[in-house]
Amino acid sequence: MTNSQPHPDHDRGLEFDLLTLVSRRRTLQLVLGAGATAALAACSPAPAPSGSTASATSAPPAPNTAAASAPAATPSPTLTSALADCGVEMPDETAGPYPGDGSNGPNVLESSGVVRKDITGSFGTSDTVADGVPLTFTLNLLDNANGCRPLAGAAVYAWHCDRDGRYSLYDSGLENENFLRGVQEADENGQVTFTSIFPGAYNGRWPHIHFEVFESLSSTTSAGQVLKVSQVAMTETACKTVYSSAGYETSRRNFPNTTLASDNVFGDDGGVYQLATMSGSVGKGYAASLNVTI
Repeated sequence: MTNSQPHPDHDRGLEFDLLTLVSRRRTLQLVLGAGATAALAACSPAPAPSGSTASATSAPPAPNTAAASAPAATPSPTLTSALADCGVEMPDETAGPYPGDGSNGPNVLESSGVVRKDITGSFGTSDTVADGVPLTFTLNLLDNANGCRPLAGAAVYAWHCDRDGRYSLYDSGLENENFLRGVQEADENGQVTFTSIFPGAYNGRWPHIHFEVFESLSSTTSAGQVLKVSQVAMTETACKTVYSSAGYETSRRNFPNTTLASDNVFGDDGGVYQLATMSGSVGKGYAASLNVTI
């Protein structure tokens, strides 16, 4: 973990961030164009009837070649895959003891600077950067009750521990740090992507990333606006590889002590709806993706 001299406090609140963002963020497309809608329909399953127990492993519908050949813009490959997998709402999970959202002590959501893609470093009065194997993770937000439509304009607050299993704002010596925490607004495809490091392992938990989904960016500091609270599970293969690398010695010792089956969050179903799709290497970094059906 690297440190530089702290700079003057410029914590002016999330409202300041919102005012700054208004002038430069592009206008959200809440309703997709007719051509894109046809493409989405081609890879989206029909809405499940009330009380349906459709499996997330069901085969995707056959592609519509007519829609695929249309000149209109089509959704990204990641979104297409997400739509094909939709059908079961992701389980809600605990935010845990270190949320930093005001429900258990500090509230980073009220801080200027929290809206960002790269959450590797602290912001505000500290320039500390968390060291570790690079990780980029993408969450695809889908409205499960309305034909798996992308939740454009929703907002995600994501946070996780450092490579030693410690949380900013809470663990000893990190009370004045806020690294590995950040908020983003979903794009027109309902996607948010964060740049971070591979989270560590601590006793009692399988390696994971926490997140909360809000109705909009402006509602991240408002009570009663949370749509989903859940967690992303890292894959066993990626964990074993990363924890064998330099700097992850503490995680290497802790990782064998908790399995997916014994984890108090993922253990009921093995994390089947929360296990990320992952690829990469220690040298080049990892990418993770997960469909978040709400």
